[in-house]
Amino acid sequence: MDDRVTQLDPAELERYARHIVLPEIGGPGQQKLKRARVLVIGAGGLGAPLIAYLAAAGVGTLGIVDDDKVSLSNLQRQVIHDTGSVGKPKTESAAVAVGRLNPNVHVIAHPHRITAASATELVRGYDVVADGSDNFDTRYAMADACEAARKPLVTAAVGRFDGTLTVLTPFETDAQGKLNPGYRDLFPEPPPAGMVPSCAEAGVLGALTGVMGTLQAMEVIKIVAGIGEPLVGRLLMYDALGARFDTVRYKRADT
Repeated sequence: MDDRVTQLDPAELERYARHIVLPEIGGPGQQKLKRARVLVIGAGGLGAPLIAYLAAAGVGTLGIVDDDKVSLSNLQRQVIHDTGSVGKPKTESAAVAVGRLNPNVHVIAHPHRITAASATELVRGYDVVADGSDNFDTRYAMADACEAARKPLVTAAVGRFDGTLTVLTPFETDAQGKLNPGYRDLFPEPPPAGMVPSCAEAGVLGALTGVMGTLQAMEVIKIVAGIGEPLVGRLLMYDALGARFDTVRYKRADT
């Protein structure tokens, strides 16, 4: 992208002032965010806070993938949608919410379900992918596509009162020169059908998705701005009822 396009105008300088005074971000980091193209899988419980905070942070282009429509039962946790959005496509509702929050952000709607074939083509147009999907088929498809396309993947999942989060860059090496682990090193195969109940069957605490989706946004911002230590090779686990975070390290299975 032309550097002139990513220059911050006076209104943007004011909008992002609290970022710009951070030495780790500053003007250059904010311009990186403006140049960034981030693909978000799912505009639901995880995607809602993720999309909102990426838009507020000034990510220049947000791709949003979701083939579902807003239902009344979504509104307990999917906070970018409102009662007036019920029945509308989630990508459409999310784009409206982003426009209200930050008109500088360009939204690209992908109102279809991810398949292994479509994932490969889709991720090529983005710099970072954040997966907030609710099924294992999509998670494996996105992980494989991102690894093949050499795109960082921030992936999260939630249960009733717990959540997990990690960052995948299996195409890069660690300080010892070994390849970073991928999704299949962490989860070699999906659980048997029916073992993990759906959100509709088991329920989920709405605020939990806010915690995990916001943590996803933080990892995306770190990757784009080139700051901090992303959760590569580390699985962050959150127990909401115990108010406890734990982190476990994992490695590539073939090392």
